[in-house]
Amino acid sequence: MIEIMDTTLRDGEQTTSVSFNDAEKLALAQMLLNEIRVNRIEIASARVSEGEFKAVKRITDWARQNNCIEKIEILCFVDGTLSLDWVEKAGGKVINLLSKGSLRHLEGQLKKTPEQHFNDILFIVDEAERRGISVNLYMEDWSNGMIHSPDYVFYMVDRLRTSAIKRFMLPDTLGILNPDQTYEFCKTMTSKYPHLHFDFHAHNDYDLATANVFNALKAGVRGVHTTVNGLGERAGNVPLSSVLGVLNDHLKLENTLIESKLSRTSKMVELFSGLRIPANKPLTGEYVFTQVCGVHADGDNKANLYFNPLLPERFGRTRQYALGKTSGKANITKNLEELGIELSQEDLLKVTQRVIELGDLKETVTIDDLPYIISDVLKNGDHNQTIKLINYQLSVARGMKPVASLSICIDDEIHNETSVGDGQYDAFMKALWSIYKKLGKEHPMLTDYLVTIPPGGKTDALVETTITWEFRGKEFRTRGLDADQTAAAIKATMKMLNTIADNEKRLVGSDNFLMKNEK
Repeated sequence: MIEIMDTTLRDGEQTTSVSFNDAEKLALAQMLLNEIRVNRIEIASARVSEGEFKAVKRITDWARQNNCIEKIEILCFVDGTLSLDWVEKAGGKVINLLSKGSLRHLEGQLKKTPEQHFNDILFIVDEAERRGISVNLYMEDWSNGMIHSPDYVFYMVDRLRTSAIKRFMLPDTLGILNPDQTYEFCKTMTSKYPHLHFDFHAHNDYDLATANVFNALKAGVRGVHTTVNGLGERAGNVPLSSVLGVLNDHLKLENTLIESKLSRTSKMVELFSGLRIPANKPLTGEYVFTQVCGVHADGDNKANLYFNPLLPERFGRTRQYALGKTSGKANITKNLEELGIELSQEDLLKVTQRVIELGDLKETVTIDDLPYIISDVLKNGDHNQTIKLINYQLSVARGMKPVASLSICIDDEIHNETSVGDGQYDAFMKALWSIYKKLGKEHPMLTDYLVTIPPGGKTDALVETTITWEFRGKEFRTRGLDADQTAAAIKATMKMLNTIADNEKRLVGSDNFLMKNEK
């Protein structure tokens, strides 16, 4: 069984600008242990701040009540009893002691001899054992130690291997190793000390962290350290998602991870960290289960020819077929099937050509745009909007909350409302939902709000606002384009309202819709 120790809450928090509060740390700790089921989590560094102490105390109190306190680990320093006192007061039962794994770090930073350093470590190990606290040992800069001072590394392990240290942790602290070096050095450790438990801790400075973990596991290490979304100092640590794929699909090594919870955990860390997941990031990115090429969609239609073992359903995702200039009829057909719309071959060709034209213009085309495109291409006049925004007024004054007044037509009836909010768009939405509440109409929840502005800082540039909504268990996006950010958001909102209304119409009268488009 391979152990996964996730250090998102400690090493991941060393990402520039990332700081989790105590409530966020507790929520992520619960998610990592209970949902995705990593084996251990490293949650903090000792003696950092009062806020850190509060967070650790909340997590250890929860862990003790749920019989998993031994899965909670805290980074400690070789500082006599100072770190131990802090951990004991915070309720911790496992420490990861930061020692020096290279002679250069020992002499350059601590200014001590190896003998002095070992004695300091052994004092803490013995004191921790007396207090009922388990000890794992980080050998900081171990990778440089193996390159430049291997005798020091071996001397260190020889001196400490009979102590109460439970795990020896091998960090590539500066992310300098390549896969060949990783295999050689890890194999040396596991062969020389077959009865010791070794963890590998990879950093991604050369974009080799996943490959290095692959080879460390092949060399026999029994544990790997990860972070969600690859958070971490500089270029980050190895992503939990990448390690999951390597373990299950390539090395077939037994582990406890629950694949279906990966996306939710990744999204939660994205939300709390404020760092967006790259759209093309393996397993967790927005586009990684989206086929763009029409040839691929055609192959999938015929025999799932472009499926690989990374099926999106494994990770709580769905396969999608993008719409753009490389789209073919197969892409359009896949999206129409999702909407429950059928077109004749002649009309399908017309719609496909229009999507390609929009792609050439670098327009973003989504599945929710298709009914509008169909209406336009098939010469049915303007899209028959069930819900029309007649007018609105937004006002903001210093020292006062923004106010929004709107007039909207829903099912041929005009409704007016005014509301205040924390921002102009918030005021608009409160007025809108007030109308919906009076009508007894269900409305979606806004789950994400993304504003895209072209580089260059021009104040007259067009703004694209992309809003993600959740309605009746289904997630979808709408976009609005305008020179004003709030106006763009309102356009995206109106598209959302009409998308829902159109979908409900199709469910009720899909037969009429099909007959109309086949005439």
